[in-house]
Amino acid sequence: MGRLFGTDGVRGVANADLTAELALGLSVAAAHVLGEAGTFGDHRPVAVVGRDPRASGEFLEAAVVAGLASAGVDVLRVGVLPTPAVAYLTGALGADLGVMLSASHNPMPDNGIKFFARGGHKLADELEDRIEETYRSHSSGQPWNRPTGAGVGRVRDYDEGFDNYVAHLIGVLPNRLDGLKIVVDGAHGAAARVSPEAFARAGAEVVTIGADPDGLNINAECGSTHVDKLRAAVLEHGADMGVAHDGDADRCLAVDAKGEEVDGDQILAVLALAMREAGGLRKDTVVGTVMSNLGFKLAMEREGIRLIQTAVGDRYVLESMKENGFALGGEQSGHVIILDHATTGDGTLTGLMLAARVAATGRPLAELAGVMQRLPQVLVNVPDVDKSRVNSTPALSSAVADAERELGSTGRVLLRSSGTEPLVRVMVEAADIDHARSVAGRLADVVKSTLG
Repeated sequence: MGRLFGTDGVRGVANADLTAELALGLSVAAAHVLGEAGTFGDHRPVAVVGRDPRASGEFLEAAVVAGLASAGVDVLRVGVLPTPAVAYLTGALGADLGVMLSASHNPMPDNGIKFFARGGHKLADELEDRIEETYRSHSSGQPWNRPTGAGVGRVRDYDEGFDNYVAHLIGVLPNRLDGLKIVVDGAHGAAARVSPEAFARAGAEVVTIGADPDGLNINAECGSTHVDKLRAAVLEHGADMGVAHDGDADRCLAVDAKGEEVDGDQILAVLALAMREAGGLRKDTVVGTVMSNLGFKLAMEREGIRLIQTAVGDRYVLESMKENGFALGGEQSGHVIILDHATTGDGTLTGLMLAARVAATGRPLAELAGVMQRLPQVLVNVPDVDKSRVNSTPALSSAVADAERELGSTGRVLLRSSGTEPLVRVMVEAADIDHARSVAGRLADVVKSTLG
């Protein structure tokens, strides 16, 4: 059996890979491991538990709550809220841990469990490993030490979570959004109520789509992975801009008034300039990944802002930010982290901050996003190859070097092995899309012939 915890908690097909028994067992294990690690101190521990609106979240939430309460943890059940809301409430309420049930942008049949430590921060890898080890040892027959009587955890609904989180979002905005008309696509997910409410309280005129979750339609042809409906709605309503979230609302992509997509790199560029102007961009640095568009890097260089690039994955972006004291980072996918106001990517916060910049400057989003020219980027997946040799094959290294010389300073080549599949990803950027496709095709052929 492989490792349960991935880069973003435990995920799988609900009721197949991710069962009620697994959810309950992991929750009990988490309570014991965190207790033994001294996280709870000498007080009665409290957990915040939230979920997205997937149908499977109903029984998985029941299992998690039962597991925590059976281990002596009091539970505040906040219901359907975004992942960043659960993280925020875990910190704001002084809870000892948080649990979010969501599979983010994955299709409806999937679900996942993510644990947060005190303060709303992601659990350290070492603690996740210990939780998994403890779960496995007890699932094979070792009995739990269970409290009885008054020692069992108590469970109550915390209905104030919604208003507390929205008030937090409004409270950190640098200015109001009065005069803006904004379309919000909630992906029929966890932000379906929260995000429109936050934009409206901030003063915007709000048009909502993807805001009718029924447990089965999350991410279905909507949200940040399908922006066509958002684009159409912005044009139909003559809106100034639109924002789209994923299922658990830790991401945000945008659409300008002309219906053009504004991706995570462009959002980072706009926010970096805004934060520097306000004195909040610490060390004049923004953190991205190796997949950040070359146009983003060139724009930041031109503006005198340093770009630090990490491995792909928001966890690596966050690690760099925390270790070095940076304030802003994110990914092209729209996972943006504003560390002064959130412990994880927050799609609603990102959208609000982007809109606030539009309102404050009086400039259209298209003009603001034009600070960077997004260079054409072609990604080719080459399957069924020995990805372990991607960096140690002379013929492949030579082909990459030739391609880099051909592209010069206005292009880029990146080869990386997939973390989950037997394939190599070939990414090429160039000033011209046809040139990028040509180079990517040639390199993919070399990958097949040398690693196949």
